[in-house]
Amino acid sequence: MKQKIFYILLLFSIVSFAQQKPVVKAEIDTTNIRIGEQFEFKITVNDTKNVIIPKLENLTGLEIIENKKIDTLKNQLIKKYILTSFDSGAYYIPQQQIFIRQKLFLTDSLLIKVATVAIDTTKQKMFPIKAIQSEPYQFDDFKLYVWYALIVLLLIGLLLYFVLRKKKEVKEEIIVPALPPYEEAIQKLHELDEKLLWQNNQIKEYYSELTEIVRGFIERELKVPALESTTDELIDVLTDFNDSKAIYTTKETIKKLRDLLREADLVKFAKSKPMSEQIEANRKEAEDVVTELKPEVKETPEIKTDEDELE
Repeated sequence: MKQKIFYILLLFSIVSFAQQKPVVKAEIDTTNIRIGEQFEFKITVNDTKNVIIPKLENLTGLEIIENKKIDTLKNQLIKKYILTSFDSGAYYIPQQQIFIRQKLFLTDSLLIKVATVAIDTTKQKMFPIKAIQSEPYQFDDFKLYVWYALIVLLLIGLLLYFVLRKKKEVKEEIIVPALPPYEEAIQKLHELDEKLLWQNNQIKEYYSELTEIVRGFIERELKVPALESTTDELIDVLTDFNDSKAIYTTKETIKKLRDLLREADLVKFAKSKPMSEQIEANRKEAEDVVTELKPEVKETPEIKTDEDELE
C-alpha cells in the first residue's frame, strides 16, 4: 500500500514538474529552398496562459511574406510565419524570445539554405533585353488637362455672356428725345404736384424742386447759368436781357420770378413756413414765369425771287 502511494505521489510530482516547465519549440518545414520559394517557420508553446510572442526580428537575408494569427490547439499555442528569400546563400533564423508568465524562453536558431535556379542555356534560348514599354493611356493621365480645359471654357463662356449681355442692353436702350424746355418744365411741375410734398409738411423740399424746375427751364431756354446763379444775379441778367430786347417778356414776369426765388430762399435758409395760400400762389407764379418768359423770336425777312417780281 505504501509503495502504491509512493508511485502516485511520484506521478503527480512528475506531472506538476512538467506543467511548471513550459516547452518552447521552433521548426521549419524545409531547410533548402530556391530563390523566391516560400517556407513555413513555426513556434510551438505548450502553455496558453500569460504567453507573449514578440514580433519576428533580426532576420538577415529573409523576408516575411505572411504573419499568421496565433492558433490554440490542445493546450498549445502555435504561431506560424511564411518566409522567403531572394538572395542565394545560407541564412539563420536567430533565437526568438518567448515570455511565459513573465519568464524568458529562447527558441533554437535554424539554418535555411537558399539555392539559385540553374538555367540550361543550351536548351533555353537567350533573348535580347527588351526596351521599356509604355503603359496604355488611362483617364487619370488626362484628368488634369480636362480640368484645365473646363476652367478655360468656363472663363470664355462667362466672358461671352457678359459681352453679349452688354451689347443686348445697348441695343435695347430706347433713346427718348429730349422735350423742348417749356414742355419739360410744365411736365415736371405737374409731377411735383402729384408728390404732395408741402401737403405732407415737406415745404423745404417742395420749394427746392419748384425753383430748380424754373431755373432749369431758364438755363435751357435762355442759355444762361441759372442753376449756379444767386437770386439777385439771375434777376439782373434777365433785366439786362429785357432792356436789350434779347427776350420777349415783361417786367411783371421778372418781378414774379424775383418774388418766387426770394420766398424759396427764405424757406430754405431762414426756415420760413408760408401758408398754403402763399404756396399755391408761388406755384402759379412758377408756371406763369415758364409760360411768359420766352426768348424773342425774330421774323426772318422774306426773300423775294424773280418770279415774285414778275408777278
